[in-house]
Amino acid sequence: MTLIDFETYRWDAQNCVRCSNCRWVDFIWMASLQFSKICPSSARYGFDAYAAHGRLEIALALANGELEWSPKVLEEIYTCTLCGACDVKCLRNVGLEPTQTLEWMRQKAVDDGQGPMPEHKAVAENIANNRNRYGTPNDNRGKWLRSDARPVQKADVLYFVGCNSSFKQQQIAQATAKLLNASGTEFMILGEQEWCCGNQLYNVGLVDQAREMAEHNLKAIEESRAKTVVASCAECYQTLKVIYPKLMGKSTTDLGFEVLHITEHLDQQLQNGKLKFTAPVNMRVTYQDPCRLGRMSEPWTHWEGKRGKYGIFDPPKPRRKGTYGAYDPARNLLNAIPGLQVEEMERRKDQAWCCGASGGVRDAFKELALWSARERIEEAKEVTGAEAIISACPYCKENFTEVITADKERLQTLDITEIMLQAISPEGKEAC
Repeated sequence: MTLIDFETYRWDAQNCVRCSNCRWVDFIWMASLQFSKICPSSARYGFDAYAAHGRLEIALALANGELEWSPKVLEEIYTCTLCGACDVKCLRNVGLEPTQTLEWMRQKAVDDGQGPMPEHKAVAENIANNRNRYGTPNDNRGKWLRSDARPVQKADVLYFVGCNSSFKQQQIAQATAKLLNASGTEFMILGEQEWCCGNQLYNVGLVDQAREMAEHNLKAIEESRAKTVVASCAECYQTLKVIYPKLMGKSTTDLGFEVLHITEHLDQQLQNGKLKFTAPVNMRVTYQDPCRLGRMSEPWTHWEGKRGKYGIFDPPKPRRKGTYGAYDPARNLLNAIPGLQVEEMERRKDQAWCCGASGGVRDAFKELALWSARERIEEAKEVTGAEAIISACPYCKENFTEVITADKERLQTLDITEIMLQAISPEGKEAC
């Protein structure tokens, strides 16, 4: 079913002035022409149909029955990473929310029997059959655990591990567990009762399947009686904090538990003296802001009302401009590691360039995903001279790793949990 009512956002589509600001970094942030663009699909393909303003034109035509579905229209819709950059630009400069319309188009494609892409359907089938995106038996979800990772049966903190860290990059889950232990945080896990968060299901328009994941996971969390849910995956984090409330018709504050990314939780532990970095890590690094930890992670506030004259919401609707994303906790942690030199790229925080992996793009349009990652790696090398690019999402790391391996780059990529593990003990480096 279509969750988003297009008529609420028809005003946005009709009143987009086609200024093209959605393609560019904010002018006050722009430091060079080379790294001045912010929309990967627009930068890669060039045509308006691959930028937010062009997609709003497509949405109007679809809603008005003036455009029929075709392979090209589906490509134009599904090559968007849903990174939220256009929302940041439009909400600040013009007052529009293009991401709502971008999501609606995908939901309409599914309702009309046209979407999602075949690759997305394969992932959805894995989730339906095995409750994880990789098609692995879900009772293997806890096999990442090692003897030095010590969850307990009951705790106030629940670690929501995520599919990628459970089945593919298990070192991220292992590092997270060790860091929770090192910070004195007792935590529990759901094991096989944890299902895929459903981030991709929602992003490709499969609302009903995403809601099934939400209902199961929310019930499991409620039964655990956790007060705080910690995620090391930015996609899981955004799903728990933003997409689940959106699917369930409630606000983030109504969930009954707090959602934190591991960087937010460990930053709190650092500030109160419970986490200490004692082993120097002599390395020059730069940090990649994951879209779903930064721009897309502001709390969701449920709104019901009408859109009136001049696009005025009645009652007023809270606007999510990316300002309150989780940008600083990761930087606080990295800057606290002895020996670590942290250099910023030109595009950072709410102006960050997407790695290219999200929104279903890596599955259906891998060439675009890798191109976007390659662009970011080039920026990291040229602007910062870093030895490693650090991120806080498994999918960023996975995408970067593939490019670095293929291009034989000397640059490393690490998850932030891995480099923090190196800093809490001399054994941490060997563990990574």
